[in-house]
Amino acid sequence: MSTAAPVTLVTGGNRGIGRETARRLAGLGHTVLLSARRPENAERAVADLAPGVRGALVPCRLDVTDADDVRALTHRVEEEFGRLDVLVNNAAVNYDTSRRAVSVDLDEVRRTLETNLFGAWRATQAFLPLLRRSPHPRVVMVSSESGSLETMSGGTPAYGVSKAALNALTRKLADELRAERILVNAVCPGWTATDMGGPGGAPVDQGAAGVVWAATLPDSGPTGGFFREGEPLAW
Repeated sequence: MSTAAPVTLVTGGNRGIGRETARRLAGLGHTVLLSARRPENAERAVADLAPGVRGALVPCRLDVTDADDVRALTHRVEEEFGRLDVLVNNAAVNYDTSRRAVSVDLDEVRRTLETNLFGAWRATQAFLPLLRRSPHPRVVMVSSESGSLETMSGGTPAYGVSKAALNALTRKLADELRAERILVNAVCPGWTATDMGGPGGAPVDQGAAGVVWAATLPDSGPTGGFFREGEPLAW
């Protein structure tokens, strides 16, 4: 099966920024593959969101730390759609505000990097052949200003280092894929009131707006940048 609508994969799409991004993009007419580690969570999110959107929402199982899972989904997308237009690498774990770099358990850091860095890296590598078939391919890394070296301070060591590394990966991929017109950008949603961000942050729709902006950039748009609400952030 193929579709004229943009085909978009949102990792970690069952809650928070990922869920709202999926909703917004489906509202713009995208066919959105809303993925979660547990298929029942993806199915529940799609059931909740589908009545209010114009495009299609498709629940998918995806654990970005599992190479077999990633491979299986790439095969499914190829068979059902023949291409991928937008990859939103949103899946992330462990906003470790109570930890310090001087004492954090490095096994915890490794587990965080496995999702926040290697998961996005693994998914991007796997889906590149399908992105190359798109007329307007986009990769969005959902990052955080806690990964900015210019403003970085102590605390949240696993999360902050993982996002700094994700920003570096964004730069590497953007440069290597520039000639293939695949736009790759990192986006900081800001402090948002989600399960990870906790209470007191901005509404989730505000946090997702910058992700949607990067996912729908025109061909003349930037690549290799770090943005919040469409405005550049310091690396």
